[in-house]
Amino acid sequence: MATLADPVPGGRPGDVERATELAAELAGRGVHGIVLAYVDTAGVGRVKTVPTARLADAVAWGVGMSPVFDTFLADDSVVTTDVLGSPDGDLRLFPDLDRLVVLAAQPGWAWAPVDRITQEGERHPGCSRTFLRRTVAEAEGRSGLRFKAAIEIEWSIGLGSAPGGEFVPAVSGPAYGATRQVELSDYTSDLLAALAAQGVEVDQVHPEYAAGQFEVSVGALDPVAAADRSVLVRQTIRAMAGRHGLRVSFAPAVSATGVGNGGHLHLSCLRDGRNLHTGGDGRYGMTAEAESFVAGLLAHLPALTAVTAPSPASYLRLRPSQWAGVFTAWGRETREAALRVVTGTLGRRERDANLEVKPVDLAANPYLALGCAVAAGLDGIDSAAALPEEITGNPARFGAEEAAARGVRRLPTSLTQAVAEFRTDEVLRTALGPVLADAVTAVRLGEAAAVEGFDDARVAAAYRWVY
Repeated sequence: MATLADPVPGGRPGDVERATELAAELAGRGVHGIVLAYVDTAGVGRVKTVPTARLADAVAWGVGMSPVFDTFLADDSVVTTDVLGSPDGDLRLFPDLDRLVVLAAQPGWAWAPVDRITQEGERHPGCSRTFLRRTVAEAEGRSGLRFKAAIEIEWSIGLGSAPGGEFVPAVSGPAYGATRQVELSDYTSDLLAALAAQGVEVDQVHPEYAAGQFEVSVGALDPVAAADRSVLVRQTIRAMAGRHGLRVSFAPAVSATGVGNGGHLHLSCLRDGRNLHTGGDGRYGMTAEAESFVAGLLAHLPALTAVTAPSPASYLRLRPSQWAGVFTAWGRETREAALRVVTGTLGRRERDANLEVKPVDLAANPYLALGCAVAAGLDGIDSAAALPEEITGNPARFGAEEAAARGVRRLPTSLTQAVAEFRTDEVLRTALGPVLADAVTAVRLGEAAAVEGFDDARVAAAYRWVY
């Protein structure tokens, strides 16, 4: 479980002593440096590193980094808001010792996610990990709800020897094909070993639909730990690929056409340890609160897309009839619906029942995506929102009149449309707070402006190796 308390200058009680002992243990295991990791508003992983011997100092006083990264774009240019984007100021990165792990695919290194606070010891309002921690803690304090979450990871594996920025699939064979598993069995076997060594519970890893594409599904944790795990797993996938002469892309669209890489969110609500998505009187065993949680997410999906599909390349993936979930619809095990109700197999439903949010890709900052999804679902619970009619099959088959009658809307087809929806959604903006909400808007509009006039192939190329 991730530490849920805010860091403080000088360290929380016992932190420095613990870090001192941990540093000695790590040094004895041949660990020379610690990767301090966070994800910026654009969805790009950023890091600083410290020698292992400096871990206790980092836990006590943090490591400096400019707040300007809150408004970096994926191409490393900078946009501004009224309070962010200036070269002035400093923040402190505080590693979470509860989530520190030795990196099995990067000998000599350990890894830890960070929270960011100001030099005055206050929460940084642009810190997405702090936002998610605050959101889940407030939900538990106000209504007794807890959550479990997991993020699916799809990635495309290319040849490291491919010229320039080109993507050349490193594996042949059909979707889900045995050929792909055989051709990359050494890589995926080493990847599984590395993840196991890092304490990551893997449910499955398999070839996926698109050329050179694989997917890994991991076990559910509390939302903060789930977001941390998503960042860690991607770091491991990339590092292990490099050791095998491969290159990986987590971009929403590696190419201009075809199925892209998703990052579906899985969420379940719990009260007193009981899974509210099963054993109730509602549809498919959902409790009334679970149905309202789904309804809240459904209502906020168009605005949520600005957070869960934050790249211009995201909209090359969000196309009908590609299992990307591009309509405001829900259904049991319906892979074309944006919200897929997963009941689980009889005998395992208390463990497995959850909600899958499909219009999500790995350009999304996982802390922002999970925090906003939880906020949207909580809004549904708070208002006792009614869950509309279930949709089966492909919603793309509906004509305009039938779609309107069923309440089925096409999600935004561009990043600028998603931002327009986000700007009018007071629930999501209030949950994020004005500083972070304005950063989301500024960064998304900056990304859209950066590729204005690009054709689809150029958009895909611009983001292919970024995330």
